[in-house]
Amino acid sequence: MNEERVLATYLIETPYSLEYAAAVMAGEQSTGTFVAVPGETAFIKETYGAKVVRITELEPALTPSLPGVKPPKEEANLVFRRGEVVLSFPYHNFGPSIPNLLATVAGNLYELREFSGLRLIDLEVPVQFTEKYLGPQFGIEGTRRLTAVNGRPLIGTIVKPSIGLALDDLRGLVRELALAGIDFIKDDELNGNPPYVPLKDRVKAVMEEIERAADKTGKKVMYAFNITGDIDELRENHDAVVKAGGNCVMVGINSIGFAGVSYLRQFAEVPIHGHRNQWGAMTRCPALGMEFRVYQKLSRLAGVDHLHTNGLNNKFFESNESVTRSVQDCLTPMFRGNDTVMPVLSSGQWAGTAIESYRSMKTVDVLHLAGGGIMAHPGGVAAGVTSMKQGWEAALGGQSLAEYAMTHAELAQAIEKFGRP
Repeated sequence: MNEERVLATYLIETPYSLEYAAAVMAGEQSTGTFVAVPGETAFIKETYGAKVVRITELEPALTPSLPGVKPPKEEANLVFRRGEVVLSFPYHNFGPSIPNLLATVAGNLYELREFSGLRLIDLEVPVQFTEKYLGPQFGIEGTRRLTAVNGRPLIGTIVKPSIGLALDDLRGLVRELALAGIDFIKDDELNGNPPYVPLKDRVKAVMEEIERAADKTGKKVMYAFNITGDIDELRENHDAVVKAGGNCVMVGINSIGFAGVSYLRQFAEVPIHGHRNQWGAMTRCPALGMEFRVYQKLSRLAGVDHLHTNGLNNKFFESNESVTRSVQDCLTPMFRGNDTVMPVLSSGQWAGTAIESYRSMKTVDVLHLAGGGIMAHPGGVAAGVTSMKQGWEAALGGQSLAEYAMTHAELAQAIEKFGRP
């Protein structure tokens, strides 16, 4: 029997002893249930049972983080013990299957009444998963090759308003952005295949403008078309983009699932831009869900080439420290050096976030998206694109924003507008 195992690390909170709680987790997700059943032999337990590898005690809590916990009857003064638990699962319980892996490491654990908090914080899977899951096809190197951008971050934007534009308005915006020298444009996650502007019509209009601009500038913008839909729509949507000369597709990972991403990856001819909308529901509560470290590993296995991480000083709940860790996780190889993905910085971004991003992340291998930071620039869209480039020029040159803005009008206008030099 194959002795390869999966290691899953959890943060738990429980009114029971950590040892008891860990044993409940291991049993519930392998060979056990709430009562002994016929057939649960010593051989079955030894061959298929999960094992507790390590328990690290942390500071306890006086109140439960989550509702619904069932405390021990014998304890009058409850203490909610917290700890880090590592469980080991036999690989042969589920094989190279992300859906069945998730049923094991992130299944009914969250509902167990022995816990007032439970969060999956890391996951290590054996290399056998790469025999089925193809991982990133283009990643950072392939994206740079297609966009001809080296030595600096890719600068991009999102079509706004989020719900999309009428075709004539979209044409004008794409034309202006492409002629301004932007590297990347994407559909918003809200704009998929709406009846008022079907995807096929959007693809045709956008690619005509991109090709015309490329004839003038010699630079072909990468445009991530949102092809999110039901599984049976993915190939048709992908093929429509490729047939029109498109060079990127985008999917909402949580909308189509990891299995949907893997299916798309099997025939994808262009990079897959992975959007993580709905992610907040999976992670915002610190005592529930999973860490991005786990999520990005599964997304990479499934085959995305770009993955959203949020940006510094974003409009969402996520801290700058968390964003920086997420970027570093995306850039850390899993099995081989070429299985990293391009982190995508977004949310509340403008030229002024470049310096702090470079200082904290220490990399130029990011795709830096600014929606309002480009679209709402007082000098117009083209000036917004230029200001983003100037922000990164200042960062890479070791200059302050204020200093660089003295000789760069677009950056000065951005500082005046967005007000965070």
